[in-house]
Amino acid sequence: MFSGSYDPEDCVFLLKPVRLAPTPLEEKERLIQSGRRHYSEMIGAEALPSAQYLAVFHQALARVKTRFARHLLTLAGEIARLQAPHPGLSPGERGEAWGPHPARAPERRGGNADEIVLVSLARAGTPIGVMLGRILRRLMRRRVRHYSISIIRDRGIDEAALAYILDRHAPSALVFVDGWTGKGAIAAELQKSVAQFNEQHHVNLDEGLCAVADLSGTAALAATAEDYLIPSAVLGCTISGLVSRSILNSDVVRPGEFHGCVMYEEYRAHDLSRWFVDALTEESARLYRPGDDPAVAPGVSARERQAVREKSVAFLQATAARFRIRDVNRIKPGLGEATRVLLRRVPDCLLLRDPDLADVAHVHLLAQEKQVPIVVDDALPYLAVAIIKEFAE
Repeated sequence: MFSGSYDPEDCVFLLKPVRLAPTPLEEKERLIQSGRRHYSEMIGAEALPSAQYLAVFHQALARVKTRFARHLLTLAGEIARLQAPHPGLSPGERGEAWGPHPARAPERRGGNADEIVLVSLARAGTPIGVMLGRILRRLMRRRVRHYSISIIRDRGIDEAALAYILDRHAPSALVFVDGWTGKGAIAAELQKSVAQFNEQHHVNLDEGLCAVADLSGTAALAATAEDYLIPSAVLGCTISGLVSRSILNSDVVRPGEFHGCVMYEEYRAHDLSRWFVDALTEESARLYRPGDDPAVAPGVSARERQAVREKSVAFLQATAARFRIRDVNRIKPGLGEATRVLLRRVPDCLLLRDPDLADVAHVHLLAQEKQVPIVVDDALPYLAVAIIKEFAE
């Protein structure tokens, strides 16, 4: 347990700091695509952003800060409403109105019945969890704890971390949080692995994901379905508490331990994690009105979610056929996912709806720096899509 570069009140990472030598990008990509190694067993080198890229980040934040803060308020308001005490229900039954198993009361192991326990999915969800926690605690006057834990595609959620949380908090208090959905792989992994955890441990954790932007129609709660620039997606460890993405490698993580991570202490002088959440906290407070609680504005409706899901599936099918892609994991739709590909994978090409749009300036710059071909498609349903390069065996 540690807080990275955040204040301990804002975040507790349930991750194990480890030392793991970075794997060169192309070698890592070959090992992943060949099936010889899982992506979670390796970590790439993480460098500081260039001065030009950092300037683009600051320009982007100034431009979208108000929009992003409004979406954070919307999501926090929805969480506050759905996690509010229900008259006539016992403490252990609270939260069942939006849970997947309303007939089965969860086991209460500890904690306060009126608290909200945000469980962010490291690391894209971490700054979101910090900011939601501040809004709920400082503006909406709710009792909040925030933990950031690991979930890994095809490997599931960190059960040791979940067990730790459940030893201290009521199951009905937990809310899983992330920044955005791309294809919906993590939302599906969350649903699958939490359902298995529920069955094995006889609890009733809600399997739904709460995200700021739901581009795949797979989140249970979302503030928007629009693809736009979420500022925390632009940077890596220096906006996420100096923590790497999570690692699950048996050489450094033993059974029963928390999933691992690398701490980038050498970048502390360049860290923007606290500065970023302070800036968004200030903007959220400026926009918030006491009467806004419990819901500031409506988020994505069930009807909208279904339409978004259908659009996502159709896009993936059409793009796989267009580029002759056998593994849809190589397709990364949305600005957030495209950014991550350009920062830590080997891109084959970058698709942009409008290369002159300010929101895509950072991925445009990254593509130029890495000599990645850019394909302009004004019919693209997202601002950006990255396709990972295929490495033939």
